[in-house]
Amino acid sequence: MKKIYIEKGNEYKISNSLNNRSLEDLAGIDQDVAVIMKDVMINGDSSIVKYSKKYDEIDENIFKNGFRVTEDEIDKAILQIEPEIYEYLKEAAVNIASFHKLQIQETWIIEEPGSFKLGQLVQAIENIGIYIPGGKASYPSTVLMNALPAKIAGVGRIAMTTPPMKDGNINPYVLAAAKIAGVDEIYKIGGAQAIAALTYGTESIKPVDKITGPGNIYVARAKRQAFGIVDIDMIAGPSEVCIISDENSNPKYIAADLLAQAEHDEMAMPVLLTTSEIIADQVVKIVEEQLGKLSKPEIARASIDNNGLIVVCEDIESCFKISNILAPEHLEILLNNASQFLPLIGNAGAVFLGEYSPEPLGDYFAGPNHTLPTSGTAKFSSPLGVYDFIKRTSVIEYSREYLLEAKDKIIGIADKEGLEAHGRSIAIRFE
Repeated sequence: MKKIYIEKGNEYKISNSLNNRSLEDLAGIDQDVAVIMKDVMINGDSSIVKYSKKYDEIDENIFKNGFRVTEDEIDKAILQIEPEIYEYLKEAAVNIASFHKLQIQETWIIEEPGSFKLGQLVQAIENIGIYIPGGKASYPSTVLMNALPAKIAGVGRIAMTTPPMKDGNINPYVLAAAKIAGVDEIYKIGGAQAIAALTYGTESIKPVDKITGPGNIYVARAKRQAFGIVDIDMIAGPSEVCIISDENSNPKYIAADLLAQAEHDEMAMPVLLTTSEIIADQVVKIVEEQLGKLSKPEIARASIDNNGLIVVCEDIESCFKISNILAPEHLEILLNNASQFLPLIGNAGAVFLGEYSPEPLGDYFAGPNHTLPTSGTAKFSSPLGVYDFIKRTSVIEYSREYLLEAKDKIIGIADKEGLEAHGRSIAIRFE
């Protein structure tokens, strides 16, 4: 891990190295994605088969009965998994649902009888699509995090796409989670072609109005190109964790939490901000020790070596200033009485307070959503929630008398904007 020192007052010197992590040449990928998107839009199902064979090495015979996963396949998958894991997923679903129910928004109307009625109509999006990765790992937790808020919002149809394994089957834990969360349709397709199918629809897949869920760079860029035809949740970048510590923090916990994030992706960014050089040196040593104990250390090793960073600061306030510049996806505060530092947090996707609230608690079980803003976007965006699956419509009703009171004011503003017909629309009602 790279180690640097920051003097108080110079925290912004680190900003370029931290905030350029989303900059890369994507022109070639965007061009490939555009070809796939257009092909699927024009040629539908046959294009999905073609690209699934090309990119995912899926035998086209797997699709002879279509892309949709049957109820029988789902039931068989549930029988394959350990009963205790199924119960764990169900309990996690209860926690996630309980948290997200607090985000429900209601239609509201304010009224002055005989004068006006104003309000906001809150309605669920009718059709949403969820993309669940199926490459380097399976993510049943991501199914729960995407589908449950949509269900709670009242979405009428949830269609899920996920890449199959080489034998054409879907990971059984993913199917179990989909069953628990109430996903309506599951399709065994992945990549940019899945995003195109959800966006434009094909002979066998109806289009949706919004697409959520993470994926590789092709999926992320496809979602970007689809935006405007459909809504999307976010353009997710590599995962991040930022840990703030001092001399009292446990270096074993810090090392373990850095590696928990590093194993996600070679491009993941594990960062430690600390006031203690002793802790920094201990963490470097312990990370190496813990890496040696992982059964599959390659991904975490690449992340630690290429993107791992330890910043030694002069004081805790400097740690928080740098964290706010970074705007990390996950922020762990491994300090005594961690909650007292909440006022110092300006930008973070999710905050984990104290040494018994590690980031994986949020990934799987606590309840808050683990679909979080990355690449510094926590400066202006939020975790996935029920509010992402609703739309708000303004409601306006005036009486004749109340419009008459406002008539000259509206006409006056319209006149200054040079929009004569706007003013005429008001005036004609009183001629």
